[in-house]
Amino acid sequence: MYNFAIRLYSFAVKIATPFHRKAKLMLQGQRNTTAILKAKIDRNARYVWFHASSLGEFEQGRPMMEKIKREYPDYKILLTFFSPSGYEVRKNYLGADVICYLPLDTPSNVRKFLDLANPEVAVFIKYEFWANYLNELHRRGIPTYIVSAIFRKEQVFFKWYGASYRNVLKCFKHLFVQDQASAGLLAKYGIKNVSVCGDTRFDRVMDICRQAKEVDLIERFVTLPDGSKALTLVCGSSWPQDETIFVDYFNEHPDLKLVIAPHEIHEEHLQYIESLLKRPSVRFSQADSQTIQEKDCIIIDCFGLLSSIYRYGEMAYVGGGFGTGIHNVLEAAVYKVPVIFGPKFQKFKEARDLIAAGGGFSITDSSSFSAKMDEFLLYKEALAAAGKNAGQMVQSHTGATDKIMKILSL
Repeated sequence: MYNFAIRLYSFAVKIATPFHRKAKLMLQGQRNTTAILKAKIDRNARYVWFHASSLGEFEQGRPMMEKIKREYPDYKILLTFFSPSGYEVRKNYLGADVICYLPLDTPSNVRKFLDLANPEVAVFIKYEFWANYLNELHRRGIPTYIVSAIFRKEQVFFKWYGASYRNVLKCFKHLFVQDQASAGLLAKYGIKNVSVCGDTRFDRVMDICRQAKEVDLIERFVTLPDGSKALTLVCGSSWPQDETIFVDYFNEHPDLKLVIAPHEIHEEHLQYIESLLKRPSVRFSQADSQTIQEKDCIIIDCFGLLSSIYRYGEMAYVGGGFGTGIHNVLEAAVYKVPVIFGPKFQKFKEARDLIAAGGGFSITDSSSFSAKMDEFLLYKEALAAAGKNAGQMVQSHTGATDKIMKILSL
């Protein structure tokens, strides 16, 4: 059944390639994997293989990769991605020695990949449970780990029909989970080679905060002519459902400045955002340092700046919460900024923890967003307290990388 589902998925991707850019990139990338491995793998070197589905999982694995590079120079890093949204952004990441797409999880692909890559250790990040890869790694005696994992009773492993899927979890030498609930759930099914270490993404956002670049154009944008700082809302990874809410509020509050870093930056989406705005705006790529202070909104139409830009806001809004789920709230919270997001956050432990700490706030519609923003604008002490709570929550959850590295066998 599993192998049939993989073949069906492969067929669907091939059908979609003429119409879907990401499907085309993924298929082309997977076809190039064999050539990349043959050209770049050093047969005399020792490799730790990290697999990340996409960009978010990469950020969770990054602290470990960089720690291995610093402390275990005898090892090289092989990094694979499943999604183009990870590979295309990080294909030139200098912290890995070889970067490629992971071929689809068919038995023949798995054998070919492992024969060429020959990893000494394999590390899967958060939600990656490819049965053929895991079974073959186990058969070959290659120590395999999963880090920053979260398990919930709704997952297939814990259904009445999930025994065969659950056996895949036994392929891991050790499972590093984010919370005690995950460990307890696994223990009910006899899986006890588990450690509660938290989420490595907290370590990553702290690194980002320490290394954050100054963005001169944004600095000028948030600086008023008299030299004071404008009250600024930074909205990151936004989708249309998010943008209609916060842009409407911004249009009616002339004392508020707005930075929008949308999740997608294709021309159609940028024009859609501009159509909503009733106050002066400019795209980052077209901004002029001499006139930027005259604008009330700046639209970030490039990638790579958001994690540094959050520092310029007094408040942050993180998108995705009206779709499949919110994006990275920690990138904003680390700067001691309260974070607002939509209603679909329950699967994200960091968002639940942020709410519990008083630094995160879920909204359900325009009215609830306006109420929270009005509170922040009217009561500066509430804004300051929420920002402090957000920063303290992030700081208190750091250290997962060091805990994992003490157990990982290198």
